[in-house]
Amino acid sequence: MKLLCRRLPDGSSQVLASDAGDYRVVPGFTDIRTLAQQAIRANCSIQDIVGAGELGDVVDARDELRKGNLLPPISHPDPAHLWLTGTGLTHLGSAEGRDRMHKAAAAGERLTDSMRIFLEGMEGGKPESGCIGQQPEWFYKGDGAHLVAPEAPLERPAYAQDGGEEPEIAGIYLIGEDGTPYRLGFCLANEYSDHVTEKHNYLWLAHSKLRQASLGPELLLGDLPTNIRGTCRICRAEEVLWEKPFLTGEDNMSHSIANLEHHHFKYPLFRRPGDIHVHFFGTSTASFADGIETQDGDIFEIEAAPFTLPLRNRLRWSEDEEKPCKVAVL
Repeated sequence: MKLLCRRLPDGSSQVLASDAGDYRVVPGFTDIRTLAQQAIRANCSIQDIVGAGELGDVVDARDELRKGNLLPPISHPDPAHLWLTGTGLTHLGSAEGRDRMHKAAAAGERLTDSMRIFLEGMEGGKPESGCIGQQPEWFYKGDGAHLVAPEAPLERPAYAQDGGEEPEIAGIYLIGEDGTPYRLGFCLANEYSDHVTEKHNYLWLAHSKLRQASLGPELLLGDLPTNIRGTCRICRAEEVLWEKPFLTGEDNMSHSIANLEHHHFKYPLFRRPGDIHVHFFGTSTASFADGIETQDGDIFEIEAAPFTLPLRNRLRWSEDEEKPCKVAVL
């Protein structure tokens, strides 16, 4: 089953559901977070809650997407309680582009730090059930203020040196009242980053990740397929500038989803009741590795089954100039 959240003309919202068919209205729910909270209280799945009632009218989801009416599938009334985080070097081949980027810093045949982390993940990123594996690279992207809806623009701020796509899957989580992380499902995602800043010095990775990100409109319930084959492209002036397949799912990863989840939620800070977590699982595909320099107005498009709707965002450069940030003294 997949869920959507759409904005209505009066500014309110509603949840839509599809079980291998048309999207229909889920009566009584304005957002997926509230739906998940009810499932936790009832000690059942989201799918059980949706299936317990009669669904409403059919909605043309593609038309709603085209009109810009589809919202991110998860939100929080207080954006400070929605975490955007992720893990890198988690996919087979994901170290190649990063390693080329950082090779100049390596002497002789010494492995770069990126390659070392990747190889450690290959060796210990998929532990047996009940065991703890190697921890991955981890990064923070911001809070709910950085979350961008499908079809909405991704901003390149004045201080940025680049704005590049990262096509991947994100896991969506709600922390229960007892501190238990509940996985709601998975979304397509564009973990939009600044690769030029990162290339200057890999210690600037943290700076490069403090950017917006966008989620595909559909929340896929249940387990993630182990082999997902998608396509990412950049369009410029209504023509395809760059296009490349991307692979994800555990068959194409050096870490298991469970291992990535453990190393995120092992921190008590990330088990605060009521918080939402959007966690990006990484990618091995990016146009920057192929020498693409994005421009104002470029359109990023990501699509992959079993998601039926694409994720599209236009790049918009800030017209402002970077200015010193003055701090007031009390």
